[in-house]
Amino acid sequence: MRKATAFLLLLLVAPLFAFGDNLKPEKKVAYAVYCKDKAPRIDGKLDDPAWQTAPFQDTFIQLNPVEGNSPSERTAFKVLYDAQNIYFGIINYDHNPKRIAARVSRRDEVENSDFIVVGLDTYFDHRTAFAFGLSAGGVKTDLVISQDGERMDDSWDPVWDGQVSITDSGWVAEMRIPYNQLRFARKQEQVWGFQIFRKIYRKQEEDFWQFIPKNAPGLVSYFGELRGIRGIKPPKRIELLPYTVTEVKRYQKEAGNPFATGSDFNLNAGLDGKIGISGDLTLDFTVNPDFGQVEADPSDVNLTAFETYFEEKRPFFIEGKSIFNFPLAMGDGDMSTETLFYSRRIGRAPHYYPSSKDGFNFDYADVPEQTPIWGAAKLSGKTRNGWSIGILNALTGLTKATIDSAGQRRQVTIEPLTNYFVNRLQKDFNQGNTSFGGIVTATNRRITDVHLRFLNKSAYTGGIDVRHQWDHKTYFLDFKLAGSYLSGDPQAIELVQRSSARYFQRPDARHVHLDTTRRSLAGYGGSFSIGRVGNSNWRLAGGGLWRSPGFETNDLGYMRKADQVIPYVWVGYRINNPVGIFRSVSINSNVWQMWNFGGENLATGGNLNGGAQFLNYWGFYLGVNREQPGLSPWMLRGGPMARYEGNWNFWINTYSDSRKAWRIRLSGGVNVNDDKISNSKSLNVSFYVRLSDRVNVRVSPFYNHNVENLQYITTLDYAGQKRYIFGELNQKTLGLVFRFNYSPTPNLSIQYYGQPFVSAGAYRAFKRITAPRAKGSLRYQQFTGSEIRYDQDEQSYYVDEDRNGAVDYSFGRPDFNFKQFRSNLVVRWEYRPGSTLFLVWSQSRTGFDSTGEFDYAKNMRQLFNVWPENVFLVKLNYWFSM
Repeated sequence: MRKATAFLLLLLVAPLFAFGDNLKPEKKVAYAVYCKDKAPRIDGKLDDPAWQTAPFQDTFIQLNPVEGNSPSERTAFKVLYDAQNIYFGIINYDHNPKRIAARVSRRDEVENSDFIVVGLDTYFDHRTAFAFGLSAGGVKTDLVISQDGERMDDSWDPVWDGQVSITDSGWVAEMRIPYNQLRFARKQEQVWGFQIFRKIYRKQEEDFWQFIPKNAPGLVSYFGELRGIRGIKPPKRIELLPYTVTEVKRYQKEAGNPFATGSDFNLNAGLDGKIGISGDLTLDFTVNPDFGQVEADPSDVNLTAFETYFEEKRPFFIEGKSIFNFPLAMGDGDMSTETLFYSRRIGRAPHYYPSSKDGFNFDYADVPEQTPIWGAAKLSGKTRNGWSIGILNALTGLTKATIDSAGQRRQVTIEPLTNYFVNRLQKDFNQGNTSFGGIVTATNRRITDVHLRFLNKSAYTGGIDVRHQWDHKTYFLDFKLAGSYLSGDPQAIELVQRSSARYFQRPDARHVHLDTTRRSLAGYGGSFSIGRVGNSNWRLAGGGLWRSPGFETNDLGYMRKADQVIPYVWVGYRINNPVGIFRSVSINSNVWQMWNFGGENLATGGNLNGGAQFLNYWGFYLGVNREQPGLSPWMLRGGPMARYEGNWNFWINTYSDSRKAWRIRLSGGVNVNDDKISNSKSLNVSFYVRLSDRVNVRVSPFYNHNVENLQYITTLDYAGQKRYIFGELNQKTLGLVFRFNYSPTPNLSIQYYGQPFVSAGAYRAFKRITAPRAKGSLRYQQFTGSEIRYDQDEQSYYVDEDRNGAVDYSFGRPDFNFKQFRSNLVVRWEYRPGSTLFLVWSQSRTGFDSTGEFDYAKNMRQLFNVWPENVFLVKLNYWFSM
């Protein structure tokens, strides 16, 4: 591993002195013409007299399949503007119009069609752009590009007009984009960054108006310019989107349970809105939001000590999310999801469930599944001076459960009134080559109930970030520093100290200790990286990240582990143009180490991975990862540091030609542990079939078989000592994701999602840890038949450790069989621009038993014998603009 580290360091240094392979292309300039007379109709025909006043502009350059070549088909465009809108007319010539891919799908799903995209850097900050696109089938796509192309947010759905038509010489696209959907400063003459991108699907050809090399270190900074727009003003913007929703829930009736009558009815209403505070700042707000049309989270069985991360899917939070982003690490591994702001915390499931230990004795309970969001608002945008501003505040309501005891009812608070606040600022300098920013988050809970004192009363985090690029953005330096501060009752701060992120209670820890009297906790973290990202086939970076033991972000952020320092080196090489049988090739390698703040080396690892695409558009990725034996402060869940064995991990991902009516993606992996027992195998297959230009189906089965020699079960007390009980787990998981999409028109779609899921785990070879830091089997003692017995009636194991015939301790049967089916059917009709009708049917079934038996056919029969919960929902909103 030392030799590998030295080799990668050598690779890191060598390319730093290499000259760039290409210079930044010369900027093109396009011109918009003022529309003096009647504005053009947007009908996809480009035959209105208004278009005759503007000249055609063309001269596109091919990016793919051969960088720098002339396009195989001509593209020409015109730009008009008036006091309220900017207009684009684009002719996409094609020698074979019958082969134009003109598929109809839901908004933003244009990747399987011919399409055209217009990009506008209206801030002219060389980092941010608004993009508007149309497919040859008339499907709209729109997104916000930020951080010079590093982030693209397609959740943004502005209200604009676009139409297409297919002709004998190709296809035509017309767009009308209102200024109230853009953000720009008040100036006499506007100069905007400008780009047009065309995709010819059957040829997998990509053409740019302003050429951008494949190894360019940016995107928006390479845009050309749009000039000629004079005398326009940022409009006043007020948009209101009131909604009403009717919901009927059907489920199994429970005899005697007054809260489970078998049917619930709910009628609700709310309001979303936008107000233009200035030409470049927008206030978004929501009152009593409803997210009933949002797809359910995937099924999951989590046997680790760490919380599962789920993607945000709620429209209010995903739109414009990039401006609030403050990641704690770089890359795409497990740590890539860790951030100071994780919006899923807002409106989460309540923290508390009524319990008899707190004096709540009851027969039945009605417990809300989610905390209601009473209201939320966010101010976001970018000023003419280069300030990116994001301010969000959300208030979640005091949430109560109703409990019933012999007909006597009372309410119990299960979530306190809570306010969440985020303030994110960034300032660009030097034409976007340098940025400096910061973030502050605050969570404040009004806790008046004794049983909720386990929650932090206040939680604050803050951070600063600096990024600098130089030599035509070839090199970069990135630095982040963050801090956190919590306050609350001693029991709340004790829970944080005992959490899986830190385990301060570990008996062998020297640099941390558990203090049960503390009322606050503070910590810090950060990251640093430097490297080369463009203008060369080489890509490389080196740096590290650190989190102090007391660093904690999980009240409004997401973080798995504190108390770590991780240095790393990464090197990559790209071949972007066809060579031999390959269309493109990439290879990457990296090494890393992990230390804690006590100076102990916890982990050392490295991997080699790469991939290629063939000339026929099939391709693959594969890699190998090696992790050396190390020490884990998490393995014993609060016990002493424990040694874990090293392992090898191999994976491969292959895919077929995406141009075809059918395609397949196959991925799999094998993990082999040095202990010769633990191993895992996974296989994921995705079949995609396009039945017509309006119908497609995706079926994605997945399977995982995991054998783990040391799977944690529980911690018990015996004779004044801790007993850390483990077992050998044999777990099998099989599931399938089915998606059906039918779009009769670009504004009407019918989508179905279904996921049957089964995971079963059986335990054997129970053992207790005896020497946590020792190697191999010397660190544990496996129970023999005379030491452990199973009671079928009690569903428990009883241990006679000293073999004197008496039970020393016991634990429940850990075997499990978890079955779940989640599905939803969504009909979405945008009956007028910005206004939508949703018809939703969702169903869920969940079954659980402790058999540990995996029999998929039997499990599916059992699952579909489970009484389902059905939800029928009708949601209608109507868009107003003033």
